[in-house]
Amino acid sequence: MKLCQLPTRIASVIGVSLLLQTAAWAFTPSNTECIAPAGAGGGWDFTCRQVGKTLQDLKLIPGSMQVTNRAGGGGGVAFAEVVNKRSSDNNLIVAASSATSTRLAQGAYPGNNMGQVRWLGAVGADYGIIAVAADSPLKTLPDLLAKVKADATSVSFAGGSAVGGWDHLKVLIAAQKSGISNVRSVKYVAFDGGGEAVTQLLAGKVQAFTGDISEAKGFVDAGKIKILAVLAPERLEGEFAKFPTAKEQGLDVVGANWRGFYAPGGMSDDAYNFWVKQLTSVYQSAEWKSVMAKNGLAKLNLQGNAFQAFVKDSVDSIQSISKEIGIIK
Repeated sequence: MKLCQLPTRIASVIGVSLLLQTAAWAFTPSNTECIAPAGAGGGWDFTCRQVGKTLQDLKLIPGSMQVTNRAGGGGGVAFAEVVNKRSSDNNLIVAASSATSTRLAQGAYPGNNMGQVRWLGAVGADYGIIAVAADSPLKTLPDLLAKVKADATSVSFAGGSAVGGWDHLKVLIAAQKSGISNVRSVKYVAFDGGGEAVTQLLAGKVQAFTGDISEAKGFVDAGKIKILAVLAPERLEGEFAKFPTAKEQGLDVVGANWRGFYAPGGMSDDAYNFWVKQLTSVYQSAEWKSVMAKNGLAKLNLQGNAFQAFVKDSVDSIQSISKEIGIIK
């Protein structure tokens, strides 16, 4: 009997079943890879490795996911490689964050723009922090910024984003809120990832670190750095509740770094839908909720088209802030 000759309800059920089977087999992943556009130890590296492990643990991909660190240009090297050399790779996802949208907003990836890739989804938001070495005499964010105000040359901030990037912007906004009128006088040194930035802090080459809670967590646990302020609207939950916010210290600064993924612009719709679905499953899983709780990630439930629109809004708003501060014209 043909499908069209069956009773309508039965035909509908069978039709949906066949459609789901077709969708399920339209793309079969193999040799999956996540590019972390920085060295080991930073936020992008964390995002790739933790999501890759969760995908594997939940059996949402075959075998394990290869993580490739592709440092350079504040993420620009990886972005250019994906756009120019791997634009149709259906097995590739790339870690991204507010740092990515910041660079795109400021034209820091020459010849590239957000429309050249496909935006998959977010897996949480990572609040910014400002920290110093554990043995630093500074105890509060106002103490640190007062030192900058008295002598801008006495303090250098290290971050894992380029000059004018998200880590840099967070410090400038905090400086602005503290009454420093010439924010361009604030010294910032850029490194390829938060891990390298903290290493320079511990070596005494810089006096402060600007990054995100997840990339600082290991260094805090090891007793190597001291968080002066979390850039969240209120104290985080659990073990992060002990860290004061900038807001409670009199500086109304909130800096949330979203964490998520983009894919090659030429990725097929079937592969794109597969990755959106798998990342959604990761985000909703108990395993990922545990990772979020342990690493201070806040909720940010955006996938597919909603995430694409979110990134566009992010690029537009950062472009506006950057013009206001004078980083771009």
